[in-house]
Amino acid sequence: MVYLGYILAAAAVVFLSIKASHYVDLLDKRTMLSGAFIGGVMLSAVTSFPELFTSISAVVILEKPVFGMGNVLGSDLFNLTVLAVVILLNFRLFVRSYISKSYRNIVVFILLIYILIGLNFFDIVNAQILNLSCTSVLILLLYLLGAKYMAVAEDFRADEAALHYHAGIKTKLSVKQIAFRFAFSAAGIVFFSVVVSYLTEMLAFRLNLTQGLAGALLLGVATSLPELSFTVTLFRMKNYNIAVGNIVGSNLFNFIILAVSDIFSTDNIYVTDQKILHLLFTGAAAALLFWLLLRCGSRRVKMACTAGIVICYGIFVIL
Repeated sequence: MVYLGYILAAAAVVFLSIKASHYVDLLDKRTMLSGAFIGGVMLSAVTSFPELFTSISAVVILEKPVFGMGNVLGSDLFNLTVLAVVILLNFRLFVRSYISKSYRNIVVFILLIYILIGLNFFDIVNAQILNLSCTSVLILLLYLLGAKYMAVAEDFRADEAALHYHAGIKTKLSVKQIAFRFAFSAAGIVFFSVVVSYLTEMLAFRLNLTQGLAGALLLGVATSLPELSFTVTLFRMKNYNIAVGNIVGSNLFNFIILAVSDIFSTDNIYVTDQKILHLLFTGAAAALLFWLLLRCGSRRVKMACTAGIVICYGIFVIL
């Protein structure tokens, strides 16, 4: 029954994510909101709620911070791998599309957070303010700064590039109706994603997996199902800007999950027995994404960066 429940819940997540992707695309074309804000803030918050609930449960209920840390690292790297694979399959169109410059700044913030977590691993940075780690405070500040960058991003060129594709798309729905349907789909995504996450924990117990591997591999993949569905659907709709924003924004939002978990934990959740090599390869994949988003370099270099992200995930799983 656990396996059947897992399949049905995962199918529900994929179906609702596809529906929500269409509503997000309509919001992008029918409102004056920045595409970077829609993908990097609104959409990423929705797709990251499963990680939020499961990580808090791991820290508060199960008292296993390594499970939460593994979930975030595994989810981040899986998100990047999904993006890399989809880019490889749509490489020619992707390299000619316009991607918001704000995403490069967000990736830099993500790399800074990886460095902070690494310093905690080695107990170099371990200061706390009222039982809250300084790392959590810095994460919150970096997220707010990243949200500001994406809110004011100019995506007019990205909209113009997709204009021809969307010219034949018509809808009788008003902006309020689109927003309501997106919110309804988002609520369903969050609910079924949490169900998938808890079923994944049960599968990990049955398969006798270690906490770190279960969190980084099974749980990280399970909670990334919304990002997977959104990315594939948005690429098929040729809305590359929001697709990239969803992945980048989700990876940044995942660190908010650690900060919130830190509030409920009595210990420093950043000091865990998670392998430092997991952090290194996740950070390496983020660095490759930064280079990929730069507007310089040959297509061969960009393709090598994309393939490198996939290789990082393969090594991550082996470790």
